[in-house]
Amino acid sequence: MESGQLEERLGLNIPYEWWPAAPILKEIEAAGFSWVQVPSPPPSVLTNPRLASRHASGLSEVLGTSGLRPILHGPGEVKAGTSEGDRVLEGLLGYAAETGAERVVYHAANHPDEPASEDALLAETRSLARLAGRAERHGTIIALENLAPVFPGPEALSFKPLLLRTMAKRISSPAVGLCLDLGHANVVAGLHGSDPIELIEPALDRTVLFHLHDNLGARRGQDEPAAIDPLRLDLHLPPGRGSVPWDRLAPLLARRQAPLLLEVHPPHRPSPAHLFDAALSVLVPPAVPAVA
Repeated sequence: MESGQLEERLGLNIPYEWWPAAPILKEIEAAGFSWVQVPSPPPSVLTNPRLASRHASGLSEVLGTSGLRPILHGPGEVKAGTSEGDRVLEGLLGYAAETGAERVVYHAANHPDEPASEDALLAETRSLARLAGRAERHGTIIALENLAPVFPGPEALSFKPLLLRTMAKRISSPAVGLCLDLGHANVVAGLHGSDPIELIEPALDRTVLFHLHDNLGARRGQDEPAAIDPLRLDLHLPPGRGSVPWDRLAPLLARRQAPLLLEVHPPHRPSPAHLFDAALSVLVPPAVPAVA
């Protein structure tokens, strides 16, 4: 992948509970990033039109201080297929339209991996199909994100990118695709003793956004720095600080022109400039010296 192509695709997240003030956005833009992911307000705001509009107006104003293209991350706990969840997502799409967000990240299929979840998954798919029509009118894409356990725990349907691909294919709307989270795939593959490439590659054709961050996979007792939580799996480290096989992933990422959004969270978050360099170091192969 050429570094020139990356500059148009690379983005950086605003951590939860942070407001994207103008100095933060300008620092991200100056580092070389073209996209920024902003967390949405909570469900209590998104379901209140007056509050949502006021918040969206403030975000639009601050986003206008830079040339960064916005991506919106919806509340992680929201589930389509329920009356309350659908109301929140309707508010989220309206909020995205007001702020100019081109993609909205949604935690899809976040149900226990058991037969009893089939009805909830069907209801969720039907609701997303209905919401897709609204997203199309707004010019917004709903990106279904694959998840991973934050700490060791039960399996969820959302851990399977191929299942999310099936959801998107059934909905069959240009406004629904996948947010393929590479760090999450690395954790899940480690827990199953498989290769993350096996999870990622079959879902590439429906991917509209990539989340990039690093971790230590399944963490099966190897020696690790004391500065890192000893049990947490979903660490959100800078690329290159963990076991994600970036050298083998880079050619796959070059197949799609979707944004490459770094999701690096405190307390392991260096400056935007350092993160931009970290992304280049793992995604662009080193130049081969010319033979004299």
